[in-house]
Amino acid sequence: MPALNRVQLIGHLGKDPETRFIPTGQKVCNFSIAVNRRYTTKEGGSKESTEWFNIEAWDRLGEICQEHLKKGSLVYLEGRLHTDVYEKAGEKRYSTKVVALQMQMLDRKPGESEPAPPPAEDEEFPF
Repeated sequence: MPALNRVQLIGHLGKDPETRFIPTGQKVCNFSIAVNRRYTTKEGGSKESTEWFNIEAWDRLGEICQEHLKKGSLVYLEGRLHTDVYEKAGEKRYSTKVVALQMQMLDRKPGESEPAPPPAEDEEFPF
């Protein structure tokens, strides 16, 4: 039976990425991103909520995240969900994170302006 474990997120980093090495020598970069959602209440008012996601990026992708991302950076991430199980004070606990597989920086470079709109067509129908 086919299975799918894929997550796509666009959000802002909550803090600067932190990199560490695990005992095998692999590099892993951790950070969190905030994803905002706006919605209308039953009464017609506008509300906003924020969801926080813990992100883990390995090897070269982790290096790129460490080098180029910082707190507040806007980023697109694609990855998979992974749940760690651990025990604390004799109680089983669960922690879910996104293991990043792809990352794209969405911030504009300093001094870069909005892209110009395409020129208006003289004809009503361009075909």
